[in-house]
Amino acid sequence: MIKQFDETQLKNRMNSRVRNNRIWKFIFFLSTLFGLFVLAILMIRVVMDGISFLHMDFLTGRLSTDPDRAGIMGALLGTVWVVLVVIPVTLIVGVGTAIYLELYAKRGKFKSFIETNISNLAGVPSIVYGLLGLTVFVRMMDFGNVVLAGGLTLSLLVLPILIVSAQEALRAVPGHLAEASYGMGATKWQTIRRVILPAALPSILTGSILSLSRAIGETAPLTVLGIPALLIPFPEGLFDTFTALPMQIYYWTLDSSLVAEYANLAGATIIVLLALLFLLNSVAIFIRNKFQHRY
Repeated sequence: MIKQFDETQLKNRMNSRVRNNRIWKFIFFLSTLFGLFVLAILMIRVVMDGISFLHMDFLTGRLSTDPDRAGIMGALLGTVWVVLVVIPVTLIVGVGTAIYLELYAKRGKFKSFIETNISNLAGVPSIVYGLLGLTVFVRMMDFGNVVLAGGLTLSLLVLPILIVSAQEALRAVPGHLAEASYGMGATKWQTIRRVILPAALPSILTGSILSLSRAIGETAPLTVLGIPALLIPFPEGLFDTFTALPMQIYYWTLDSSLVAEYANLAGATIIVLLALLFLLNSVAIFIRNKFQHRY
C-alpha cells in the first residue's frame, strides 16, 4: 500500500528545510567574518606598532637593552638553526612511523594501542613536551639549552601531527596502483618507494607545512628549556646556545610594561616571524605542487 502525502504538507517541509539551510549558512558566514575581522584587527595593530622599527639595522643587529639599537639577527639565526633540526627529524621519523603503521604493522590490539596514543599525543599541551625535553635532552643527555635540544623538543611536539597526516595520505593512495606494481613483479619496498610514496607525497608535505608552522611559533617548550633572550653570541652550530623569534617576542612583550618601545620591537619581530613562515610555507607548497600527480 502506497502512503499518500499531502502536497501542502510536503511543500511546507521543503520550505522549512530551505529556510533552515539559509539560516545556518548565514550563521556560518558570520562566524567566518568574525574570525577574519579579529585576525585583521590583530594584523593591523601589529603592523602599526612594528613597521616603524622594521629596518635593516633591526634585522642585522644584535640584542640590546637600548630599544633604538636592538636587533634580532641572533634570534633569527637561532630560529633557522632550529628549523634545520626539526625538518629532517620530523620527516624521517614521522613518515617512517606512518609507513610502518599503515603498510607493515598487522591489525590488532598493539597497532590500535599505538595509533590511539599517537592521536592523543597530538592534543597534549606544548608545555608538557617542554618538560619532557628538559628531562631527556637537557638533563639526562646533558645537552644543555642548545640548538639540538630545542630542535628535538619541538620535533617531539609536532611528530604526532605529521604521523597522523602521513597515515591519512598513505590511505588515500588508490589500491590499484600498488596491485599493478605487485602484478609486475615489484617487491613491497619497491612498491612503497616508487609508487605509494610519490602518490602520497603532496599530502605528506601539506602535513609537514602545518607541523613546521606550529614548531616555529611555539614559545612554551623553549621557555621550559631555559632558552634565554639575553645578549648572547650568534649560534654557529647545533651545540651553541641560542634564542628564537617567539622567545624574543615573549620577553619584549613582558618588558613593554616597563619600556613602551619594547611593544614596537615585539610588533616588528612578529612581522619578521610571519614573513619567515610565509617564506617556508611557500617553498613547501612549491615543492608539493611540483611533485603532485593526478591518479
